[in-house]
Amino acid sequence: MKIVCCVKYVPDATADRRFNSDHTVDRAGVDGVLSELDEYAVEEALKIREAVDESEIVVVTMGPDIARAAILKSLQMGADSGVHVVDEAIHGSDAVGTSLVLAKVIEQQQADLVLCGMASTDGSMSVLPAMLAERLGLPQVTFASEVSLDGSTVRIRRDGDAATEMIEATAPLLLSVTDQANEPRYPSFKGIMAAKKKPVETVSLADLGIDAADVGLDAAWTRVEDAQSRPPRSAGTVVTDEDGTGADRLVEFLAGQKFI
Repeated sequence: MKIVCCVKYVPDATADRRFNSDHTVDRAGVDGVLSELDEYAVEEALKIREAVDESEIVVVTMGPDIARAAILKSLQMGADSGVHVVDEAIHGSDAVGTSLVLAKVIEQQQADLVLCGMASTDGSMSVLPAMLAERLGLPQVTFASEVSLDGSTVRIRRDGDAATEMIEATAPLLLSVTDQANEPRYPSFKGIMAAKKKPVETVSLADLGIDAADVGLDAAWTRVEDAQSRPPRSAGTVVTDEDGTGADRLVEFLAGQKFI
């Protein structure tokens, strides 16, 4: 079984996030990491490989050179190889453009199973799995919280707000998993060293047969029109109780702010 796992390099949530002059996220000039929610997809792929003989995992990402770090982390966890789409023209691509690029890579890989996280930690749109399934002509099961395989049959538990669904599907298919599906493993020292020898293919839009006019900021259906830095935190209001009226003044302040 060939498993393709889509991963994303995102700005570290603990770092200062910045925008470029065109209001796109600065991905090259800030610290970044493999999207935490994609780690669950990588872990699920590893569990499936352990259960199915003769399986391999290919991780796929797109972005600037620094985005290769997302592939490296996945390889350290145990994935077998990676494909990195690097091209100046993909800068500013939205979910529609991203799904086009990733779908072309997945088609070339001839995957039996495509795995995604439930969302990216920067965009949090959760639409990419559905877009990929549509482009690839694959059945999709999203937000899986438990996955098991029996031959080519995949059984998925999907937990909703009011009910739990048990769904059966047959590979090939596309699957997205939630942060309840598993506990991502930490890369071992052996895994870190082994990752240095694993192959990572770098491809361009031309290699995928994609017209540059179909991706990037100019082709995006959505874009950020304006962005402003968060204002500095102002000093709070201190209420002292020197004459026994502190409680009354505190109530007046809370009522004035419509907290009570």
